[in-house]
Amino acid sequence: MGAGHAHPLYRDVTSRVHRAPTEVKLVCLVVFVFAVVATPREMFWPYLGFAAIVLVVWQLARVPIRWILPRMLIEVPFVVLAVLLPFAEGGRRVDVVGVSLSVAGLYAAWGIVVKGTLGVAASLTFAATTPARELPVALSRLGVPRTITPIFVMMLRYVDLLSAEVKRMQIARTARGDSPRALHQAKAVAVSIGSVFLRSYERGERVHLAMMSRGFTGAIPDMPGVATSPRATSAQWTLVLLPAVAAVVVAATAWSLA
Repeated sequence: MGAGHAHPLYRDVTSRVHRAPTEVKLVCLVVFVFAVVATPREMFWPYLGFAAIVLVVWQLARVPIRWILPRMLIEVPFVVLAVLLPFAEGGRRVDVVGVSLSVAGLYAAWGIVVKGTLGVAASLTFAATTPARELPVALSRLGVPRTITPIFVMMLRYVDLLSAEVKRMQIARTARGDSPRALHQAKAVAVSIGSVFLRSYERGERVHLAMMSRGFTGAIPDMPGVATSPRATSAQWTLVLLPAVAAVVVAATAWSLA
């Protein structure tokens, strides 16, 4: 897998969050996101609480806002969709600066934007503090099926390699007179996509055979101090899950007051 491999979103610094066991951070992320999604969108104050939790984790993880905000632009397409909802939805309407907007559409747009933003922020925090090499053992410890774990990890490992290969093919086509914006070049683009797919499939077979020849049985072995962190203790579970517990408390309070 390459023990030294790190994904582009990883921030290589030392912090308490970086040192926390990966499996606990993953559970914390999932519980936090579910708490955010389950919170009624008609209420506003709970999302301030969720944002405060994220900011505290950023502080502990030494992740500056200026580093993480540009990487949150991945949610822009969803924001564009949300902006259109107040105009497209039906039902009761309200005038805002002379524009008639749907009340249901406004709530839907608010829910998409705030919940999506918090989910992306939490996911980026996990990615920034977790090396890719620690994911296989963490997933195995959490009981993820042994067939799915290697597939997921190999996808993370080779996505950068495939992206670089696509860029090299684009440069090669451009050097031979290709114009990516020209319609008649669509065939060349389609052929390139097919070529990348076939190469990926063949590479996957070669990697699988190489792993099997080295005794791989489908289970990711525990290698403390070499490939991953030691197994989490009860104290670490209690401490690292505090942000998730706080998020659940905020969501439960919101429902009790709704």
